[in-house]
Amino acid sequence: MQILFLTDNFPPEVNAPARRTYEHCRRWVKLGAKVTVLTCAPNFPGGQVYNGYHNRIYQEEFLEGIRVVRVWSYISPNRGFLPRIADYLSFALSAVVVGLFKKSDLIIATSPQFFTAPAGWLLSLFKRKPWIFEVRDLWPESIIAVGALPRGRLIQALEWLELFLYHRADRIVALTDAFKLNMTNRGVKAAKIFVIKNGVDLTEFAPTPKDQNLAQQLGLTGKFVVCYIGTHGMAHKLDFILRCAAHLDRQDQTHFLLVGDGAEKENLLALKKQLRLTNVSMLEAVPRHEAARYLALADAALVPLKKTPTFKTVIPSKIFESAAMQKPILLGVDGEARALVEQYQAGLYFEPENESAFLNQLRMLKDNKALQESLMQGCRSLAAAFDRDKLAESMFEVLKGVCPSSISSLGR
Repeated sequence: MQILFLTDNFPPEVNAPARRTYEHCRRWVKLGAKVTVLTCAPNFPGGQVYNGYHNRIYQEEFLEGIRVVRVWSYISPNRGFLPRIADYLSFALSAVVVGLFKKSDLIIATSPQFFTAPAGWLLSLFKRKPWIFEVRDLWPESIIAVGALPRGRLIQALEWLELFLYHRADRIVALTDAFKLNMTNRGVKAAKIFVIKNGVDLTEFAPTPKDQNLAQQLGLTGKFVVCYIGTHGMAHKLDFILRCAAHLDRQDQTHFLLVGDGAEKENLLALKKQLRLTNVSMLEAVPRHEAARYLALADAALVPLKKTPTFKTVIPSKIFESAAMQKPILLGVDGEARALVEQYQAGLYFEPENESAFLNQLRMLKDNKALQESLMQGCRSLAAAFDRDKLAESMFEVLKGVCPSSISSLGR
């Protein structure tokens, strides 16, 4: 089976889409598939090409048996809406042109970014191959939710395109049950939609003692550390966390550790300075292999999102990584994510953007050792249920179902 996978994000980028694609693809290679990933030069989230890479028309490398083909796209540190759209569209166009010359039995296109999906459909049309639409986000609904674009004719056109692509895909892989329900309520056939949720590599994220040297270096010795590692974007509402930190007593031993980069990072640093916060440390993004070392410093893992009905349909990947390291989760996401965390008793939910709710749950967790131990056990159960190995195998079965004629070629 020869798989052509289109994705805007791929390692060494460290965001959730990059990681999921990489972890699935390397497992499919071990199962006998030949996988080519079409992506762009790594630049997320800062809009600057990583050291050692160049934004060229075509470049190729191999990563754990995966052929990685990087094509040109418009890359700019400008984080406005129009430069982002130019980035997404240029990658989609480059992917179509290069993808025409890559052998494949089937095509997978993952969102976000949304315009990767039309590229996948066009390639399937030109190459007469089946294609799978992996839906990681309900787009354009999600950009409305964060306030990036108001409702209007442009949104209506994008929603028409979204439904068009759902109907044209041979299969759809949705990351949550809520995504599937959204699609079926809009007329998409349920039989073609398969839910493969996010998960975690249990060999990479596991319970680890705190690095006391790192804790001392960061001034965290003796502190109750609440840790957030990931994108600092419009959706994550970290300004709310900073405002909550400002209301803690100066004698309180709680310390917030925020690690990462993103569109809101500069605004957050300015707010931290404005509020004169001494109980918040904001670090630059760290390489993926270092993430577990920083998360190990945590007494609680923070998973917040903006308060909007759209985010009731998502399950942030941070939940699974935090659970694998047995870090009790402070969850500011309602809906399916809340149901999951409460099902496994792996954390405490607080209403998104509700300051008193967050501070009450924080104090309860900090002051109750028995509760911490109980939630850690719940984390262990949650992580075991979402082992990335099992999830990758489940999605591989979907691939074989859409392309049965290629099964005999596996392992050749």
